[in-house]
Amino acid sequence: MKLLFLFGDAAVGKMTVGQELAKITDLRLFHNHMTIEPVIEIFGYFNSEAIERLRQVIFEEYAKTDNYGMIFTFMFAFDSQADWDETERIKDIFRPYGAEFYYAELVAPQKIRLERNATENRLKHKASKRDIELSNLRLLNDDRNHRFESYDGEIPFENYIKIDNSELSPEAAARMIKERFDL
Repeated sequence: MKLLFLFGDAAVGKMTVGQELAKITDLRLFHNHMTIEPVIEIFGYFNSEAIERLRQVIFEEYAKTDNYGMIFTFMFAFDSQADWDETERIKDIFRPYGAEFYYAELVAPQKIRLERNATENRLKHKASKRDIELSNLRLLNDDRNHRFESYDGEIPFENYIKIDNSELSPEAAARMIKERFDL
């Protein structure tokens, strides 16, 4: 089993690159909004405990399968120990099943991410982003409060790639990941 962590800042293209990568590999896509959106729809607000419990169940059940692997997308705040710990907790679920771990970080400047924040594909799959003004404010606030781009040499993981996808198509970024890790 392979588990690819696909991370980066808000609106950098994680879901879209993940969709393209799923098309050209046998990896299944689990983007973070697959749990966020139903919880918001049911509760009427962002309930982090419910979201985390849903993710836990999905990870636990998926790890037991004979599937080739999973792409999990999320925002990794490198200045937050909780995010480092969460990544290890997820890996602990998959380790007993002999999983191999891969890490792909996407980066792009804020200006490009603000443009991508209103793309048709993003709004189709992420109802909570459809209020563009509010979504842009969240993006700017996240950028002020956390660091979602790693420093050179900061990532200690094997099987890691950092891609500036500012000028790349999602298909090109997905191909780079597939080729780098022979997925």
